[in-house]
Amino acid sequence: MKFQHIGEERVPVSALALGCMGMTDLYGVRNDKESIATIHAALDAGVNFLDTSDMYGPHTNEVLVGDAISSRREDAFVATKFGIVRDPDDPQKRGTCGRPDYVKWSCEGSLQRLGIETIDLYYQHRIDPNVPVEETVGAMKELVAEGKVRFLGLSEASLETIKRSQAVHPIASLQTEYSIWSRDAEDAGVIDYCRANGILFVSCSPLGRGFLTGQVTKFEDLAEDDYRRHSPRFQGENFQKNLEVLDRLREIASGRGMTPAQFALAWVMTKEPLMVPLFGTKKVKYLQENLRALEFTLTAEEMAQIEEVAPEGAFAGTRYTQELMKLVNA
Repeated sequence: MKFQHIGEERVPVSALALGCMGMTDLYGVRNDKESIATIHAALDAGVNFLDTSDMYGPHTNEVLVGDAISSRREDAFVATKFGIVRDPDDPQKRGTCGRPDYVKWSCEGSLQRLGIETIDLYYQHRIDPNVPVEETVGAMKELVAEGKVRFLGLSEASLETIKRSQAVHPIASLQTEYSIWSRDAEDAGVIDYCRANGILFVSCSPLGRGFLTGQVTKFEDLAEDDYRRHSPRFQGENFQKNLEVLDRLREIASGRGMTPAQFALAWVMTKEPLMVPLFGTKKVKYLQENLRALEFTLTAEEMAQIEEVAPEGAFAGTRYTQELMKLVNA
């Protein structure tokens, strides 16, 4: 396993992180036995960086992760999140909450569900526009002082928000979507700022929510309860256009003897060597396939080919619905 480092203490975290969201929510049928086996296989392979959130389920994902690491706490660096509030009547609706009392209440719940004494990395999942981020991070800072949290992180935050947060307490990590098909963070200057200020950038959805793996070839491949059915990138003409771009990328990957998933992960790690791609899977075979991406570094020629085939903006559709896009880069 290769490693990156987080925080001023430079704590080692695996160069690939395992996202656990789809194990219990949003991506069709769950299989706890297989999911726990996948987490254990990841730990066995040296992947210590596990990612969850209180909104996945909600709450059930943290319980699953807690069960999986109950006898292996020392092997796991656990990241979880707060701040997204789901509508119980409509799973597609989201709200945000960054009130200090909510931060502390959420932390207590996560600790209990995970069965741990300290959360290694605690993210504000989405910024609450109605609460100054200084107040939210101030409450998170108190959790660090109490020993309930080691490092603080933000997710999908704007450059200005990161800077304001940094003035309250060091931000150790930023988690934001970044992949061949989602490159907003480049234009926003967020990646450059993180690199310059020692903030570990965790690129969530480096596989394009599974699209870049080539496993989803038609809309009907998505289960009825799969939330990607509501994503503009998986719908209608957008989906067909995106498949055409993907076909050209797969040709390049095949020429290198790589699967599409390995190719997408290798692109992130080649493009930004200090970035940790956070991929999700609930199957051991896909975990093992994805970890082989660590064996590859794309050449300058290959990176140029990718840029020609899939430059920024090549993929059609926004990554979330119009309503959910209001919650990113806040």
